[in-house]
Amino acid sequence: METDGFVKRRRMTAETTSNDPGVAGASAGTEVRWLGGRFWGVSESIVGSLKPRIGGETELQTVDFIRTPQDQIEDSEPDYEGLPQGSSTSTHMLAGAVAGIMEHCVMFPIDCVKTRMQSLQPEPAARYRNVMDALRRIMITEGVWRPIRGLNATAIGAGPAHALYFASYEKLKKTLSDVIHPGANSHLANGTAGCAATLLHDAAMNPSEVVKQRMQMYNSPYRGVLDCVRAVWQKEGMAAFYRSYTTQLTMNVPFQALHFMTYEYLQELLNPHRQYNPSSHMLSGALAGAIAAAATTPLDVCKTLLNTQESLTLGSLSSGPGQGPGPGPGQGAHRRISGLAHAFQTVYKLGGLQGFFKGVQARVIYQVPSTAISWSVYEFFKYGLTKRQHSKRRTQQVEAEM
Repeated sequence: METDGFVKRRRMTAETTSNDPGVAGASAGTEVRWLGGRFWGVSESIVGSLKPRIGGETELQTVDFIRTPQDQIEDSEPDYEGLPQGSSTSTHMLAGAVAGIMEHCVMFPIDCVKTRMQSLQPEPAARYRNVMDALRRIMITEGVWRPIRGLNATAIGAGPAHALYFASYEKLKKTLSDVIHPGANSHLANGTAGCAATLLHDAAMNPSEVVKQRMQMYNSPYRGVLDCVRAVWQKEGMAAFYRSYTTQLTMNVPFQALHFMTYEYLQELLNPHRQYNPSSHMLSGALAGAIAAAATTPLDVCKTLLNTQESLTLGSLSSGPGQGPGPGPGQGAHRRISGLAHAFQTVYKLGGLQGFFKGVQARVIYQVPSTAISWSVYEFFKYGLTKRQHSKRRTQQVEAEM
């Protein structure tokens, strides 16, 4: 009965706000809808306050349904693009680490195929028509688990590499956007932040890439990750783990600039309010990854050559008559391919212009779901962690006010 009286009083209040019946009716309807929306949120507190005072009828009459600042705090959805001060870096690092590990691990078999298809002088048994043919033949001839050999090396490197990558990207993106285009998104800031973040990512990831790609090659002589690390260290020294670093940077700087600029541009189109929207994050990430991957394939071929130091390729450089001006006699199989210029020269010598696009199909197939997974997982964890921080902060504010 008291509730009916309250609704009537709310309607009477709405009717007195305007002499126009249409406006009054709309206002009354708004008030009733507002009451319905608030009912569930406050019902528990009302019942809780009545329990100690059974028969205390005046208690219900004194309830005031005025939206206080605290109500607004409770009803507001946390903005996961603007994290609480002091917690954003750790949130981005944790979300980035999880996203990086999942990205590389889920798509690792395709990455194995890409590495093999980029070989300039593959063994006869390691020449494949396409990605599916390669996966099928690898599993039939070398075992079901062969496509994921070296996965642990990638997982170990991907965690810290992507933690640094996403944390530095988010920090630099905000800082540079405030300078270049205050209060709005800046594509220049996004691209610059992506390039700078790549420096840290590749420094952490490059040794893992060397080990992973050597274990992915056909007839890899290494028993495991530690055996590969030990053999490379003893035979080629510490420098071998960073032989492709400059090439990787040369590839990843334009890759990430194009990747981030495309992703942020697509987010403006598909998700202009920058809310948590899994489908837009996945689609934007997939398209951005495909475009960037296709454009930077020639550099990826050179990086693979520097990492793997293929024995057949080195042999061709030593003996290859008719291959153009190669190394002189006496340099033999001990010769190493070092530097981007030498890698480019070798690829062109042995494969021509087509050699720069070896494995492009596998690279694009790998990058599309890979970047889609990376961005969707990253945004999901960022949203979840931010929401948790928002709830914790709200609870602390309530306790402080009490």
